[in-house]
Amino acid sequence: MIYSPAMKKIKLQYGTSGLELETDAPNVTVVEPRFVPGIADEAAGFRQALRNPIGTRPLKDLVRTSDRVAVVIPDITRPLPSDRLLPWLFEELSHVPAANFTIVNGTGSHRANTPAELEKMVGPAVARGYRIVNHDAHDRSTLARAGKTRDGREVWMNRDYVQADKRIVLGFIEPHFMAGFSGGYKGIFPAIADIEAITHYHRAAVIADPKSTWGVLEGNPTQKQIRQNAALLPLDFCLNVTLNKDRKITGYYCGHPISAHEQGCAFARETAMVRCSKPFPVVITTNGGYPLDQNLYQAVKGMSAAAQIVSDDGYILAASRCNDGFPSHGNFKKLLFDHGTPRAILDTVLAPGFEMFDQWEAQMLAMILVRARTGLYSEIAADEVRRAHLEPVTDVSASLRKELERAGRDVPVAVLPEGPMTIPYLAS
Repeated sequence: MIYSPAMKKIKLQYGTSGLELETDAPNVTVVEPRFVPGIADEAAGFRQALRNPIGTRPLKDLVRTSDRVAVVIPDITRPLPSDRLLPWLFEELSHVPAANFTIVNGTGSHRANTPAELEKMVGPAVARGYRIVNHDAHDRSTLARAGKTRDGREVWMNRDYVQADKRIVLGFIEPHFMAGFSGGYKGIFPAIADIEAITHYHRAAVIADPKSTWGVLEGNPTQKQIRQNAALLPLDFCLNVTLNKDRKITGYYCGHPISAHEQGCAFARETAMVRCSKPFPVVITTNGGYPLDQNLYQAVKGMSAAAQIVSDDGYILAASRCNDGFPSHGNFKKLLFDHGTPRAILDTVLAPGFEMFDQWEAQMLAMILVRARTGLYSEIAADEVRRAHLEPVTDVSASLRKELERAGRDVPVAVLPEGPMTIPYLAS
């Protein structure tokens, strides 16, 4: 949905409380998803989706009482309402003893979540009653061989998942800046893979491919790897949802990991992707608020959404709390700080034979920064923001006024209050 607000007070999703942008600029366009109300009875909708799935048998018929069941959930950087979904799931599978389940927190290459974070994610009752493990991509002792890729590379995955009799994944479908859409098999690969496989998956040539982008499944080399590698082991059931800005469930897409996922992607494409007729010299964005905007690594997604419609040499203003600063994992911060310019980052990452953990996110950020100046309103110290090749912002409204004084008061401004929950694209 696109509209020009009569009142120039726009609520930006930022942290848990939001942030207000005030402007009297005459040419402001707000770009946001089409709002879809949440399902009136989420629990009933859940049961219906599990008992009448897409492309497979009902979940209850697939799982025996004696089966060891691995249930994979996304980590704390994703807004999936696992605290609602998991109790309903275990109720549906009440014939299986609680001791037979292992909940695998699909951290990918992110840090482990703390016990308090896990309790918040899954709810106190599930945290007390079920075994939960953080995936650790770096600790081979916690992994088991899943198989070989078509090009002969070994892939290891979380041991509890590999050794399970039945495998279930929970996920949230939204447009994704590399994979086209999240959800589906992405909840397995790279979420519970080994670090070598994750690094190869994110190699520079694939990230640079123009089809590794928002809203594209067909011909997307990133999505192709996800599906091929995750399918090395049978995934028995995929439980995906779509959400609105109030974190209410708007749809269930459950069953076969490709056919169910593709139905959910079609819905997300229809509601979250917005056509724009021309680029904007100024684009204001967020990272969708908590839990998506906890660090700069994740905040690249909101900047990438803005970059889809910003003019060359334009200005992106990102509001992302980043209360965790730079992630503790990997070399994202090092790559940014060790290079004098975004172009230098790309020269390093794209050099033949170069490979470094977390290079992909630095590459994505650098690809944005060579096109557009980017300011960041966050909790990161100003000197560190500058070392990351961004302009520190202390007041979003004042920064917009300053930019319009430079570029012209009447220049078109786009605002993405929900950041990567909305993916704008140019008509061309």
